[in-house]
Parts: sequence; structure tokens; C-alpha cells
Amino acid sequence: MAAYEQVFDPVGDSLGYSALLAALPLVTLFVLLGGARWKAWKASLVALAMALGVAVFGYGMPVGQAALAASEGAAFGLFPIIWIVLNALWIYKLTEITGWDAALRRAFGSLSDDQRVQAVIIAFCFGALLEALAGFGTPVAVSSVMLMAVGLRPMKAAAVSLVANTAPVAFGAIAVPITTLGKITGMDAADLGAMVGRQTPLLALFVPLLLVFMVDGRRGVRQVWPVALAGGFAFSAAQFVSANYLSYEIADIVAAFAGALAVIGLLRVWQPREVMAARTGTPVIAGGAAEDERFDAVQRRKQTGEGSALMAFAPYLIVVVLFAVATSGPVKSWLEAHSGWTYRWPGLDVTTPDGTPLSTMTFNLNVFNAAGTVLLLAGLLTAVLYRIRAGRTARAYGDTVRQFRWTIVTVTAVLALAYVMNLSGQTVTLGLLLAETGGAFALLSPVVGWLGVAVTGSDTSSNSLFGLLQVTAAEKTGISPYLLGAANTTGGVLGKMISPQNLAIAAAVVGLEGREGELFRKVVGWGLGLLVAVCLLVYLQSTPVLGWMVVR
Repeated sequence: MAAYEQVFDPVGDSLGYSALLAALPLVTLFVLLGGARWKAWKASLVALAMALGVAVFGYGMPVGQAALAASEGAAFGLFPIIWIVLNALWIYKLTEITGWDAALRRAFGSLSDDQRVQAVIIAFCFGALLEALAGFGTPVAVSSVMLMAVGLRPMKAAAVSLVANTAPVAFGAIAVPITTLGKITGMDAADLGAMVGRQTPLLALFVPLLLVFMVDGRRGVRQVWPVALAGGFAFSAAQFVSANYLSYEIADIVAAFAGALAVIGLLRVWQPREVMAARTGTPVIAGGAAEDERFDAVQRRKQTGEGSALMAFAPYLIVVVLFAVATSGPVKSWLEAHSGWTYRWPGLDVTTPDGTPLSTMTFNLNVFNAAGTVLLLAGLLTAVLYRIRAGRTARAYGDTVRQFRWTIVTVTAVLALAYVMNLSGQTVTLGLLLAETGGAFALLSPVVGWLGVAVTGSDTSSNSLFGLLQVTAAEKTGISPYLLGAANTTGGVLGKMISPQNLAIAAAVVGLEGREGELFRKVVGWGLGLLVAVCLLVYLQSTPVLGWMVVR
């Protein structure tokens, strides 16, 4: 099959006209999602077709090479990304069918009767743990239901969950956004994680205060600020330490536990002067597959939340222990040595204009040390612990696949789109044009990531689309590529709360279908305000003022 040498100005040797052509796939995706309000999977497939057309007819990429680029991107979407998401959601499905999810909600409610405190514990701390394990809308869905169960009104529960799902997103799904960015750009993922870990903790300091304000306004901040600060500071410190000195993959897991322990420890010695009590009532049960009616204990848990808090939290403890073992010295070394297969994608042959083969043509099928495989093992242990029969366990997995089948299509299509744009040179063209803004691009860099997540609903997808663009701009402007790559990730987390995907999930689980526009208006101001702060932070990190914070 004919090889392909990248070209960055195919339209009349003009970078500007070429950039207009290269932007067509992204414009198509944005217009179909935001303007025409198409479903994400349909919009992604049409945008992928547009990217293939631009690559073949605009950039002169051979049809076979373009198809192979798309196939590698789709494969990367399935493994490791979908592999992680499905297994994490399956674990939660197992808690649903046995009723232990209701017991967990009851346990959270027993920590404090104050709704403002519960917002910090559930939406911020536990939501961060869910983001760490699964991401892709899972924490918004689960946290919204839990907040309703402890008394928050549906609209407020959904809005609080959306705003809380910010600081943890960069390290979500076992840090898949950062791992993907490293793969796309060829940069060291650990260093990228460290750089992100010098940005997102500053967001985490203030998010709990915002949640308290959203629940109870200024009075809430005056009365409950010690809880918000304790949780935010502990989370931030743990996220920074883990990302820079331990393992970026488990940064959110460590931070979620640190934040929760700090809040629980404070509540043992201090309580708010006034309590904003929750309404009483039967816990709200999230939709899921029905369990065998013979088990009376299961039915009681579903109806009342009866059960041991330790048993309810056991699946997440299993996950943490397994990841701790898998990332320890000897075990990690053995798994890396026997992880699977690394090979060049068959038939794909793309070089830069100077003849250098692209690193993204190498595919890593690291089955044994993949985060998704660890989660699969955790799910099997959970099934044994909860005494779920093998057939019921398998059906729960099938239910999970069917429930998220269109999400699978969306993720694979977006990754295929990203690979086609990257390997054909479309992304580099856009980056070269943006780089002409010079040093001012550092101020705009987070906005690019924010737009990507706002449209696709995924920091992983945004990094796939714009990661190489950021690196290209960095090379032309003299700014650290690690800074701009991290800025794309950090800016992206703030687009999560206004993405159509997340708004739809939040509205659906609290029974507000059709009111996504109202929910959008509730959260967009917070997202824009935090985005401005991140833009200023990144710009200062690109100057001598905060340049000492930059990795490499």
C-alpha cells in the first residue's frame, strides 16, 4: 500500500486556506451537536466521514492509509478506553442489582444531616472516586440520584453534581485523558500528569465552596466553610502529591479518599451551628436490572438502604487495593514485562515532511496491566463477595454493554476522527495557524480544550482532537508543550458541566428531561468563571512569574 508523507498547506500552499479546510470536520461536529442537536453518535460518524473526505481529497492521503488511520483510532477507543468504562460501570451495576447502592446512599446520609455537608461528601468526594474509576458521565448520574435521596431538589441535585464533576475529570477513568494525550502527542504521560497535577488542584480548592454556595447561598458558606476548605485542601494536596510523586493514574482515587477522610475527621470534632436538614423519605433508586425476587434481603436494601456500610463500599475498596498492588514495584515490573503486545498498525505508513515515521502508528495491546483488566478482576471479586450467580453476573455485563452501546459508537468514532485528522496533517495545520498568535496562545490554550469537551462531553476526546494541535502551537511559539498539553486537559474539565452529553444524563436521572436548557443556565456561569481563572494561571505559567511550576 502506498505510503503517505504529511503536508500541512495543501490548498494553494496557503496555511490560512488549508486551515479552513482542516476545520471542516470539527465545524461539522460542533454544528450537528450544538446547532442541529443531533445525537452524539450520529454527529461523530458524519464528522468522521468529513475528516476522511478532507484527508483524501484535500490532503491527498491515500484512501487505504486514511482508512487504516481511522481503524487504529477506533481500536484505541475500544481498548483501553471503552474497556475501562464498561468494567467500571459493570461494577456499579452489580451494586444496583443487589441493592448495595441504596445501602451506600444511606451510609452517606448518616455522616451528617446537613445537606451542604452531604453535597461535599457525595458530589465532590464520592463523585471524584466514581470519576477516577469510570468517568464518561458516571459520577454525574450516580451523584445526582444520591443527592436527591438525601433531600436535594432535582434541579439543584443535578446542577451540584455537574459543577462538582470538574477537578477530578483530568485524571478520570484511571487518567485515560492524560494517557491518551501522551499517546497522541508522543510526550511522556507521567510528565503530562505531573503538569496537570500543578493546575487542577487549584480548582479543587474552591469547588467545594462553590457547591456549598449553590446549596445554601452565602449563609451556607458562612456556616459550613470549614468543611468545604478541609475537603478541598485535602483533595488538592493529595492530587498534587499523587500526580507528581506517586502515580498519575491513581491521583483521583488518592485525592477522593483524602478529601472524604478530612471531612469525616472534621465532623467528629466540629459541626455546623445550624443544620440544613434533609427531607425524609424513601431513597431514590437508580434504574437498573431487577434482582432475583427470592432474596428478601436484596429487596429490603433497595427499599430502605438496610445493610453494612463496609459491604456497600467493598467494591470500591477492592478496586483501590487491586490498583495499589498492580502499581507496586515488583508486580508492576512483572506486568509491564508480560503486559501483552506492542506492534506497528498493519499497513499504516505515514511520515512527517522530513521522513520521520509517526509514533502514533504503534499500538499497545497491554491486556494484562491495563486498568480495564484490573477493574474486570475487581468486578469478578465483587460478584463473589455479593454472592451473585455466574449467569446473573454475565447478564449484568450484557445489560451494561446494551445500555452504553451508543456511547461506545461515539467514543470509537471520535477517536477515529482524531487519528485521521492527526495522521493526515489536518490538526497540525490548525496548530500552525494558531501558533501565529505567538505567546498570547498560552492565554487561549485552555479555551481550546474547553470547547472540545463542551462539544464531545469527554476530556479524552478533546485531547484526541486537540492534543497534537497544542503541541504544534507550542513548538512554534517556544512555549513548553507539556504546559499547553496540560492546559488543554485542565481547560477541558470545565467544559464537562455544559456538554450536551452530561446535561442530558443529569436531566434524565433526576426526571427533568427536556429541561436541559434550564440546567445549562444554572451551571454555565460557574464554568466560564473558572475557565477565566485557568486561562490566567496557564498564561502566568508561560511567563517567569509562575514558570517555575512547569515540568521540564
